[in-house]
Amino acid sequence: MKTEKTKLTISDDDFQKFREYFYRKTGISFEPTKRYFVDKRLIERIEATDSDTFRNYFTMMRFQVSGEELQLLTNLMTVNETYFLREEYQFECMVESILPEIVKRKADNSPIRVWCIPSSSGEEPYTVAMYLLERWAGIHHWDVEIISSDIDTGILHKARVGRYSARSVMHVPAPWLIKYFSRVGDDYQICQDLREAVEFTRVNLAEPADTRNYRNFDLIFCRNLLIYFDDLSRKAAAETFFDALRPGGFLCLGHAESMSRISSIYKIRKFPQAIVYQKSLEAR
Repeated sequence: MKTEKTKLTISDDDFQKFREYFYRKTGISFEPTKRYFVDKRLIERIEATDSDTFRNYFTMMRFQVSGEELQLLTNLMTVNETYFLREEYQFECMVESILPEIVKRKADNSPIRVWCIPSSSGEEPYTVAMYLLERWAGIHHWDVEIISSDIDTGILHKARVGRYSARSVMHVPAPWLIKYFSRVGDDYQICQDLREAVEFTRVNLAEPADTRNYRNFDLIFCRNLLIYFDDLSRKAAAETFFDALRPGGFLCLGHAESMSRISSIYKIRKFPQAIVYQKSLEAR
């Protein structure tokens, strides 16, 4: 007689253990309101690995030498909801206010360096590239390096492929859509030139070794990530970005995020298009 399989559940203690562990590893803090979201994904991985119980799975994940399971779970736990030209006023600010300041004080011909984190599926860094090509005359005189990073390896692969739904490109101007995309069935494939213009890298902001070599950026976009962090992780991220910026460099946050509630190390700049945060010219 076939026995019915016991339904897996995540206890309150299990949830708390995982929540604390995941926070230490990623800086992401899950509130109790996210319980269903977390439980569903944990159970999915417990079943996929034939671990039978949370305890067996948790032990395996923590002590797995390769770290592969933690990465797979991290990919499931991170939210990647975005689209092209999201919060467009910041890209307008980039070309109309920020970049003119940056090039005015550049004493050498070193490239302008832009860092987008999290990359998500690539809409943000590709928007940066299109905006530079279409709206900034300086692109003909300056080299620009665009680096885009995420903790989710799966989403980085999607970003490198550069294939998007109609919803994702709904705000892209028609001439840009024709110029930079081709139709593939119901989807839109971004052109190879733009795919080659962005370097995608895997970075965990909570791991200092991952960010140590990220330096000398003129502009950082970190939008709608810090809302998933607690106060301590936000402060650490702010300091990481500060170290990554050149003196006088700029940081753009999401519309629901405010550096004034996180750290006082940045100068608040109120441009006509947007409020952004600047590293002092005297800072090192």
